[in-house]
Amino acid sequence: MCPTRTATTADPAASAAAIRAHGLKLGLQKVGFAPASAAAEAAPRHAQWIAAGHHGGMDWLARRADDRADPSRLLPGLATCIVVLETTSPPGDVFGELADPTRAYFARYARGADYHDRLKERLTDLAAFVESRHPGCHTRVYVDTGPLPEKALAQAAGIGWQGRHTNLVDPTGGNWTALGVILTDLPLPPDAPHPDRCGTCTDCVDICPTSAFVAPRVLDARRCVSYLTIELKGPIPEAFRPLIGNRVFGCDDCLAVCPWNRFSQAAHDTAYAARELTAGTPLVDLLTLTPQAFNRHFKGTPIQRTKRRGLLRNVAVALGNSGDQSAVPHLVRALADAEPLVRGHAAWALGRLGGAHEALTARLAIEDDLMVRQELHATLPTPG
Repeated sequence: MCPTRTATTADPAASAAAIRAHGLKLGLQKVGFAPASAAAEAAPRHAQWIAAGHHGGMDWLARRADDRADPSRLLPGLATCIVVLETTSPPGDVFGELADPTRAYFARYARGADYHDRLKERLTDLAAFVESRHPGCHTRVYVDTGPLPEKALAQAAGIGWQGRHTNLVDPTGGNWTALGVILTDLPLPPDAPHPDRCGTCTDCVDICPTSAFVAPRVLDARRCVSYLTIELKGPIPEAFRPLIGNRVFGCDDCLAVCPWNRFSQAAHDTAYAARELTAGTPLVDLLTLTPQAFNRHFKGTPIQRTKRRGLLRNVAVALGNSGDQSAVPHLVRALADAEPLVRGHAAWALGRLGGAHEALTARLAIEDDLMVRQELHATLPTPG
């Protein structure tokens, strides 16, 4: 609904306290309140980032700039942004998991249920509580679904601060979190903005495998492993493939190295726990996934975003980086996959591992997809 005027409350501080308490009861780790003006303050930096092309193919980030700068366009009469934080991932030895190049690494947030769905349920419940406590007020719920600068709003709401890796750092829980926002026309006292506590630490910037941080607190998504393995829909640029290692969905390096993780805790929601194939699965097992098996294993998880072809593209790259000669027969079979994206990256992987000249030559003789043919030509030695 679209209100025509701002709602009121007799005791704003008591209302904020009740809303915060109910959010914590629902299983959220933090609930804070930010003024809508915080969005406008973040807008120029976002505009510069877009103008530099750092968003890559994520065109939706460039759209609705006016709404992003002025969320009252999304909810007329907007008075308060209620920002919530939820822990989605258990602490763990990220770099220990990355150490075995024959096993797949999935970003920790993506190993279980999709936080968009789980967190939205809790936000919807919290929004209903706000409206029931204050008849006549209005709310709108967002979990990465609207043109909102969630991290800037979270810092303004005292939830944490935007670290050098551009992600939110929660001083009481580290980096393994997700954010959601409720817009409301109910005026509530804002929390004090959280100060930046990165200090002189540059661990997150220094560890990035692709040097994706091109300026202080500026991420060029086109270089980021998470972008390359999730958001990029076509072939992965060849220069980045060896740097991806065994990461098949996202990358946690900059998050994992943050010293504030010493305060991290396990997620309260057990649905975020890893599923059968998302914790240390052999890469060759993933390469055999049929469309039906992909849907069965990954339904309701963030991994559905890549679709089967995107995941197997990434698995082929990881196998090419593994040095595992036993993967060659599996990659040879992948040369006949129905998806050109899989065939092309399997050809690249075989070129890295060697020992499949005849199979690559045979595939080239029948291949009709231009991208795959280019990959095959790049892999095979030039005649003469």
